Amino acid sequence: MYAVSNIFSSSADAQPFTPFLCIPPREQRDYLPSGAEFSYGQVSASIARLQARYAAAGFGHGHRVGLLLENRPDFIVHWLALNAIGSSIMPINPAYRADEIAYMLSHGEPDLIVSLPARPELDLALRSQDRRIPLMTVAGDDLAESVTSIPRAERAPPLSGLPSPLTEAALLYTSGTTARPKGCILSNEYVVTTGRWYASRGGEASYRFGTERLYSPLPLFHMAGLTLTTMAMMLTGGCLIVPERFNSRHAWTDMVGCRASVLHYLGVIVASLLGQPETPEERQHGLHFSMGVGANPDLRARATARFGIPFVEGWGMTETGRSCFNTVEPRHLESNTIGRSEPGFELKILDGANREVPAGTVGELCARFSPDNPRKGFFSGYLKNPEATEEAWRGGWFHTGDSAWQHEDGAIVFVDRLKHLIRRAGENISAAEVEGVINLAPGVRQSAVVSGHDPVRQEEVVAFVTAEAPATLEMAQNVFFFCAERLAYYKVPAWIAFVEALPMTSTNKIQKHALLGPDKDPASWPDIFDLRSQKSKLAKQG
Repeated sequence: MYAVSNIFSSSADAQPFTPFLCIPPREQRDYLPSGAEFSYGQVSASIARLQARYAAAGFGHGHRVGLLLENRPDFIVHWLALNAIGSSIMPINPAYRADEIAYMLSHGEPDLIVSLPARPELDLALRSQDRRIPLMTVAGDDLAESVTSIPRAERAPPLSGLPSPLTEAALLYTSGTTARPKGCILSNEYVVTTGRWYASRGGEASYRFGTERLYSPLPLFHMAGLTLTTMAMMLTGGCLIVPERFNSRHAWTDMVGCRASVLHYLGVIVASLLGQPETPEERQHGLHFSMGVGANPDLRARATARFGIPFVEGWGMTETGRSCFNTVEPRHLESNTIGRSEPGFELKILDGANREVPAGTVGELCARFSPDNPRKGFFSGYLKNPEATEEAWRGGWFHTGDSAWQHEDGAIVFVDRLKHLIRRAGENISAAEVEGVINLAPGVRQSAVVSGHDPVRQEEVVAFVTAEAPATLEMAQNVFFFCAERLAYYKVPAWIAFVEALPMTSTNKIQKHALLGPDKDPASWPDIFDLRSQKSKLAKQG
């Protein structure tokens, strides 16, 4: 059987004494405060014991189990034990409220929930269900050694036949920043090929077999933490370093103390590290590269200069699995270049009629495996939503919802989410481009740019900013004129609001839909600064 658990078993058989999981120490944490390191052999033995207990309780091929285990080591033990008998996991975000969990339970229909103790939101969600879902609470930090009794599978016996590469390995729910999340069905083939692709990008992002120690401050309940970093270490015989969450104050201490050799980043991680005071650890590390997504060229350049390693930018999403990375010359590091189309992960920029656009023209980034087998290795579909699945795959290409353009030499440059493009008086404006400039302004910590309704121009640029100084008209004007010196007039924010914090998802994505509301009326936001008259003056000058 070609499955995730087989990959781990092969590595464990080959190198049982090699470290597989490393938990950095954290004195105030309620599990493993002194940190811990577990070998492939230790984890393999725990998986085998737990696998037998699940099978004895009637679980097997076709069952689905919800995991609310945060980033604790037992998450991986339960996942691989269940995968070995053909059962799938449905990871649950620990930040979810009762209503969000209730939706997942009713939609995903798990046969069992495995959770840490004292999870009141989960308890509320379980009480709201039409059927009883068995619950098993575990410690989460003892490699499942304390699991001696598992509730029996009640709804149906396992499916006949052996699990296969196309058997569901996980059901992951998308972030749901604009609507109810969709459940992405991920097969064994998806998980393994995604990890293999990630670990084989080469160039500055070359993995060394048997020696890498990857610091992955990503949640295991989302695609990157589950399938990119975890699988990359299984496939290369490396060690996965898993903090409970990213914390910029502890990150360099963790990476030095745990001997990290690779860092996976998000844009917010790079910005947070750059925002910290300089420390000796940031130059004492053993990293030889970092790879990730969401860091603009300025952030990457500053981080490379300060920390002494390359930051290799890429792009990916849950539905595609495979992620492209910018490792082939010419790399155009001055732009948000994310990589190139290649066999096995073909990329193309299409217009609204599914036609390829010329080089230099912004369109929608679309992906496939090959013309004859476009969906191979991608997600298997949206659970209970075949219409949405087919709509995403129209014309034989998966439509990502992201905008991009292509250099003449084939390098692809990410622009923004299509829904984050602002259409002002016939001009397309990338929110990400404007954010990149605002974030460089003195006193600005972070920004989010969205479209606001404008009765004349259809849409207008609205910026929400977190800043070091108090919110004043002078501060707003400083940001405005900083942008005016660096952007075409029509891209400059017409409205600026200062907020204490931006609403974030658990994966550190900004929830832009929560900023203006459905009517998109900037004037309805309290204490927002209206700079439209000054923007009009810019237009007349330019």
